[in-house]
Amino acid sequence: MFTSEMSWFGLAFAGYLVAMVAYFIYLAFKHETAGLAGTIATALGFVAHTVALAVRTVHAGHLPYTNMYEFSSSFVWGIALIYLAAERFFKTRLIGPFVLPVIVVLIGIASVLPKDVEPLVPALQSYWLQIHVSTAVVAYGAFAVAFGLSIMYLLALRGKEKKGGGLLAKYFPDPSVLDNYSYRSIALGFPFMTLVIITGAIWGEKAWGRYWGWDPKETWSLITWFIYAVYLHARITYGWQGKRTAWMSIIGFCAVIFTFFGVNYLLSGLHSYN
Repeated sequence: MFTSEMSWFGLAFAGYLVAMVAYFIYLAFKHETAGLAGTIATALGFVAHTVALAVRTVHAGHLPYTNMYEFSSSFVWGIALIYLAAERFFKTRLIGPFVLPVIVVLIGIASVLPKDVEPLVPALQSYWLQIHVSTAVVAYGAFAVAFGLSIMYLLALRGKEKKGGGLLAKYFPDPSVLDNYSYRSIALGFPFMTLVIITGAIWGEKAWGRYWGWDPKETWSLITWFIYAVYLHARITYGWQGKRTAWMSIIGFCAVIFTFFGVNYLLSGLHSYN
């Protein structure tokens, strides 16, 4: 069973890697066949990844949310899911070169993490954990796509401001369109991030007898939530757009990455086993 999971995981890794290369070719040469190949490879990688997670779930007897390898893999799966939906909804493959590298780096990290299936500690034997992490997978996936779109926005704006425009101004959607796409992605992810905080508090009460304890991961999750809350408040209330909101989106995703990796390896707390 474990060998089968690793085979599907390896296929997923390969699919995402091929997709990243194809999207880079598409970005460089605007070759539609390369763009289509990127989409197909991403979709095939996602299917293989879904099978790998399903096999892991059957083998472990629980959803793959209980250690760093399992959540890293699920995190990547969520990014791929939201990316494929965004590509279809926004009708552009140019997001791929900016999101697939995130997927490849994270699945690469997951591939070297310990993969042993161990008995669940009591704190992890809760359906609130499953809800908590499921909402995090969707939220983080949406924020990763917004991160890629924000990078695109800054590059497209720079290309537009340069004399002659260049490749980026010629091929990219208008910066205002990219800014709107990023906003929509964050607007999708924020309600799920709110559920991450709420369900985490409920899980904490069930597991440790308190709703909030200022554990490092709790604190950094709240910091992440505040960054995106300020982003949405500033945009909706004060009409912030452009560079300011693009940088807030990028900073927000950096907070996501630190919440996940930095807290686990640099700070100690009740969530360190995740």
